[in-house]
Amino acid sequence: MAKVTNAFDTYSASSDREQLSNVIYNISPQTTPFLSSIGKNSIRNVVFDWQTENLPTPSGAGQLEGFALERSVATATARVSNVAQISKRDATVSGSQQASDPAGKKSEMAHQLAIMSKALKRDMETALCQKGAKTTGNATTARVTGGFESWITSNVSRGTGGSGAGNGAAPTDGTQRALTETLLKSVLQDCFANGGEPSMAICGPVNKQKISGFTGRASARQMVDANTVEASVSIYASDFGELKIVPSNFSRERSLLLVDPDFAKVSYLRDFKTVDISTIGDAVTKMILCEYGLEMSNQAAHGIVADLTTS
Repeated sequence: MAKVTNAFDTYSASSDREQLSNVIYNISPQTTPFLSSIGKNSIRNVVFDWQTENLPTPSGAGQLEGFALERSVATATARVSNVAQISKRDATVSGSQQASDPAGKKSEMAHQLAIMSKALKRDMETALCQKGAKTTGNATTARVTGGFESWITSNVSRGTGGSGAGNGAAPTDGTQRALTETLLKSVLQDCFANGGEPSMAICGPVNKQKISGFTGRASARQMVDANTVEASVSIYASDFGELKIVPSNFSRERSLLLVDPDFAKVSYLRDFKTVDISTIGDAVTKMILCEYGLEMSNQAAHGIVADLTTS
């Protein structure tokens, strides 16, 4: 098709205004299931303690008529501690950029702080639900809070060579193996035997798909749209209660975490705060800071299927 003679086109124009959308698209993972589901607590020291206890072993024995009382040994509590760590994110914007009118933003600094607050939550999720070892720290070593995986000893399934001492010590990874329903059921049985009632299973995307392929799916009956294939499992109904299956980008893919949200808390020494940093030139810096640690109220309430394959 021929072009109209002497038609002035965009290729020759030099004064057309740019077209820049006012919408900024961000698809980075932001969901923090562990941090969002557990409780919240305030503390007043970088090292914080709590207590756990167990009931005496049950007995079905009776007593003699007219029995003489034999005094039982008192049950002592166990004192447990963790460490609060500091996490931070910061943003710096030049005076010129702050005075400008960027598309999709009312303020460049406000936008950068919004990004950094989300990044900080992702940092916290990673620290809380992985296997970081409890580190008291010193003048040259940062404190580290013992993560979820560093506490679990009662209800575990590990690969060959895997081990964990608990009490905030990082576990030793073992030989990886494929996630199976048998492994999951074994740990759930241990949880029940120890009084635990986990209600949420946190896993990486690979093992979330493996759970959706468990053989129990074969007998599922659901009414779905003619154009819909139902291939996922969001609730696993076990012999010991229902588990909500939650995929996560910030827990380790090789670990399936069985969590009872009632028995874990984020303990804050300093909750989220924005700090204005001294200006040394024509730029403004703000920092978002948080000081927090994981209180694993009773590790026997939770479980882990560790050393899983990741592909």
